[in-house]
Amino acid sequence: MKNISSKKLDKWSKKDYVNVALIYIANVIVLSLIYAIIIVINGSPNGSTVTEYFLRPAEFFNFIMLLAIISAVVFIYFYFEDRNFLKQPSNSEMLFLMIDVSVVICFLVGKYIDIYLRPLPLVALLTLFLINGRTAVFMNTIFCVIMFVTDGVSNQVNNFTNYTSFFFFVAGLSSGAIASYFMDTVYSRLRLLCMGLLLSLPSVVCIVLPVLYSQSAFNWLNVLTGALSGPFAVAAFIIILPIFEFLFKKVTYFRLSELTEHKYKFIKKMMAQAPGTFNHSIVVSNIAEACATAIGEDALLARTCAYYHDIGKLRRPEFFTENQTDSINPHDDLTPELSANIIKSHATDGYNLIMKNRLPKELAEVCVQHHGTMPIIYFYNKAKKFTDGEVPIQQYCYVGPKPQTKIAAIIMVADGCEAAARTLKDRSRENVYKVVKKIINERMQLGQFDECEITLKEINIIIHTIVNNLTGVYHERIKYPKVSLEGLELETEKLEENKIVDKKEEK
Repeated sequence: MKNISSKKLDKWSKKDYVNVALIYIANVIVLSLIYAIIIVINGSPNGSTVTEYFLRPAEFFNFIMLLAIISAVVFIYFYFEDRNFLKQPSNSEMLFLMIDVSVVICFLVGKYIDIYLRPLPLVALLTLFLINGRTAVFMNTIFCVIMFVTDGVSNQVNNFTNYTSFFFFVAGLSSGAIASYFMDTVYSRLRLLCMGLLLSLPSVVCIVLPVLYSQSAFNWLNVLTGALSGPFAVAAFIIILPIFEFLFKKVTYFRLSELTEHKYKFIKKMMAQAPGTFNHSIVVSNIAEACATAIGEDALLARTCAYYHDIGKLRRPEFFTENQTDSINPHDDLTPELSANIIKSHATDGYNLIMKNRLPKELAEVCVQHHGTMPIIYFYNKAKKFTDGEVPIQQYCYVGPKPQTKIAAIIMVADGCEAAARTLKDRSRENVYKVVKKIINERMQLGQFDECEITLKEINIIIHTIVNNLTGVYHERIKYPKVSLEGLELETEKLEENKIVDKKEEK
């Protein structure tokens, strides 16, 4: 979520190039229309009327060409920086929509409230939390260039010199850079608002400097408005972010925090209908979070994926051992093949449930990947007992795919290790280590990690992290002696009677 790491590059077809090109052309047209509306509402440059301006199409055409060049720079950046991101048309649409919305908000605030209140770091904040910090710096620069060109060819910066327009450009560039580098680990909404004051610092400096340069009258109201521009940008970001999360199914820290709250509907449903699965998921989430932290992956994403990796069991919770009570096992009345199909289906059921409810796709992918193509040995062996012939192992394997990411691999290992450790009678560190090593070796021998870029060094780190966590969860406890509590209440009453007698003697 936060890293642009080296990963397998998807192959591009001609259709992919055409789709991305159409998205960019369409959005250049949209930005041009926004600019035309700004000209109509705010007036045209050089004091000409709107009619006169549009009767001279050369200037308007020049602006469109500038937008086309800027869009080409965006394409080139993502093509060489993160080609897989660019391949998804929705990602390009999201980038342009961030710019469109920010341009419109800046124009409306500058037109009807105050020019110094414009939320210039808005694009940087949205990109930071929806993509990553590196891209936030780049997109903020692109947005500031577009705003500078817009200010220069329209009357947005009314009664200001070109020198002051340049200061707006510097303020936006600086505040966006501050947001990209200093706010990537700030996840509290209240702290974000407080940090907004830091974003205001470049605006305040850029308001004061032209006054000092021209030695004109100092306006404290402008300074106060500039000081509020940062918190205003953060407030706009907090309001707009959930809309982008919903429209483009993006995962942010705030979204993940909401999904792991025990009041969230699916967590509550799991607690009520599949309590064993819920408790298993809690332990797996703690292990996954520790492993992700140890190898430098997104810890909160790993934790959230672990919460939901078995969500598909909600369809038939009673068919899974951890949810069975009164020693009733419905598999006793089923054939091994049917039982295996029910067990296997929880992976695809989880995927379908998550996608149907428009939850992040990352969670759905972990649902189908956390068992990879592993065989269900218990029912496979049971089937072999009922037949003299060969039993095709493929019928008793999960359909996959194998883990495609390090987090999916972590969930696979944590899931298997927690379930195996729970069955141990002797949970000493040595025994837990043997079980964890065995679980991981089995998956490596079956090629379950072949399609994700996890290294042997990271696997060793994961082994030790899991052992530490499981020995902490299932540590040995003191054996309390059997003591009868009968008569304890009577002894307490005698003590109270003695206290009353002592008080009377004192009197």
